[in-house]
Amino acid sequence: MMDIRQYFDSTYLKTAVQAGLTEAENRGVVKKVVEEAINENFKLVMVRPDMVAMAKEMVVAAGSAVTVGTVIDFPQGNSPLEDKLAEAEAAINDGADELDFVLDYAKFQSGGSVEVKKQVLECTRLGLAHGKVVKWIIEVAALNEHEIVQLSALVKNVVLTHFEESDYSRVFVKSSTGFYKTEEGKPNGATVPAIKLMLENAFPLPVKAAGGVRNYNEAIEMISLGVKRIGTSSAKAIADSEEASGGY
Repeated sequence: MMDIRQYFDSTYLKTAVQAGLTEAENRGVVKKVVEEAINENFKLVMVRPDMVAMAKEMVVAAGSAVTVGTVIDFPQGNSPLEDKLAEAEAAINDGADELDFVLDYAKFQSGGSVEVKKQVLECTRLGLAHGKVVKWIIEVAALNEHEIVQLSALVKNVVLTHFEESDYSRVFVKSSTGFYKTEEGKPNGATVPAIKLMLENAFPLPVKAAGGVRNYNEAIEMISLGVKRIGTSSAKAIADSEEASGGY
């Protein structure tokens, strides 16, 4: 059995309100998630921006190789570019190693591809300048197949045009936030058809399958397709060949 722990971005992104907890209780949940990531030697632990400093402190204190990631302009992605950059700067100052930006897919859908390209360029430039990994969440559940193709290619083309080949492996295209509300129980995370389209059209950029991976076999399927990361709130269960119980 393949050890897939180094593919996992172990993820907890609920606010206290969303989790039905007090702020202190929710902070306690984040601590447990970080501890688990350290103990299990996952690639990364993904937390909200206000939890980054605490997570980084814990990882450093443990002498762990686990990296700390966070989400920017989450989960809607429709803030002005200046706000995206400011939030990213703050996360970098708090010690984030990886920045998962929500792309403004709604603006793209309404014809604003020029603004979206500028957003990808400026935010990627900021992240790479600080030695960070940057990921662009395109929110596949909100897109049709043609739009998945277009947005994967848009991110790729910005990166290939403006950055060095040595940077390509540090800019991902990512499927989902896990917070998009779908109708009639349709999947709101990674699906095999969506991931295939992303892999074909983002290449040579790496792809992260976020949400929707429920067990070890599904994780292996994603890895065999070519994804380099898997975002999940059930990393330990999946690594241990159990069924995921979380919603992401």
